[in-house]
Amino acid sequence: MAGVAFRGVSKSFGAVTAVDDVSFDIHDGEIVCLLGPSGCGKTTTLRLIAGLEGPTAGSIHIGDRDVTMISPKGRDIGMVFQDYALYPHMTISDNISYPLKVRGVSKEERASRAAEVAASLQIGNLLERRPGQISGGQQQRTSVARAVVHKPQVFLFDEPLSNLDAKLRLEARGFIKHLQKRLGVTSIYVTHDQAEAMALADRIAVMDGGRIVQMAPPLEVYHRPANTFVANFLGSPPMNLLPVRLERRTGVTRFVADAFTITAEGWHERLQGRVDDGESVILGVRPEHLALGEADDPWSFPGELYATEPLGPETLITISVGDALTTLRIFGDDPPVVDGRVHARIQNTNLRLFREGGERIELG
Repeated sequence: MAGVAFRGVSKSFGAVTAVDDVSFDIHDGEIVCLLGPSGCGKTTTLRLIAGLEGPTAGSIHIGDRDVTMISPKGRDIGMVFQDYALYPHMTISDNISYPLKVRGVSKEERASRAAEVAASLQIGNLLERRPGQISGGQQQRTSVARAVVHKPQVFLFDEPLSNLDAKLRLEARGFIKHLQKRLGVTSIYVTHDQAEAMALADRIAVMDGGRIVQMAPPLEVYHRPANTFVANFLGSPPMNLLPVRLERRTGVTRFVADAFTITAEGWHERLQGRVDDGESVILGVRPEHLALGEADDPWSFPGELYATEPLGPETLITISVGDALTTLRIFGDDPPVVDGRVHARIQNTNLRLFREGGERIELG
């Protein structure tokens, strides 16, 4: 087992820069999720670690080895692909043991290790079948078993759950996390699904435009997003972002928008020296940090009811505020009865501020 490090890594395809001067350290035994939208550079980053692509600049290290110029076979990795990449003419046993075959392991040892890994992944009864004779979830486990069987230093997962339905995705997510923690193997997991990243990762690396814009534990990324891109990408629904203008008068601070004014009680000192009077900023607040409020509450703002979505243990209430939509997440089995004009109250201890350019403002 070993850590993985990038040092100033870039990758260009002609005039297009897919990975742009990326540096990071992934610790031994850690699972890191590369998260971002399509085209952000996450899969190219994974392929660079695997050796399936060579960097235009920079160096790649696995453990204490510089593997920048080493072939995939020499990097001691196990990779799980989005499409599983199973050989249809081979049995499940032969698919699992194929990495051992190319390494010259005896037939008896291959069969024994394939059976051991298959049993640990609850597919031991499928070893004599072929991929076309088993379910998608079982094919996915077979692909994981093949990556595990030769005991690699690093696991790489390239959106392995994207072809499964919602129920199987949830089940597979659990067994991947269980397996990774049991084996303690350094793992890099690519996904565009923020729920997967939150559930699986020790740390999340959010990518945008070929760069890592934030790399931190999941709850830090969720509660303290580095910028409005991260705030808007994580969360379902995402963080509400409300453009306002700051007004600072003697001892009083207000957030002023076309549709509302919030008197920010207790925030005058927190913003001292950080935001100027008249500066345009963006309020960021998660749906669960908004509650139904009253018109006379200084931390409330009005909106018109747009939609109510009862979801069992919670209800999503969406209101229109000026030209934008804002969502509240209200917990409880009984959906609140609302109609017409609604006031949303900000739980201000969970409020985040961003500059007009998107970066988060550190508060006092």
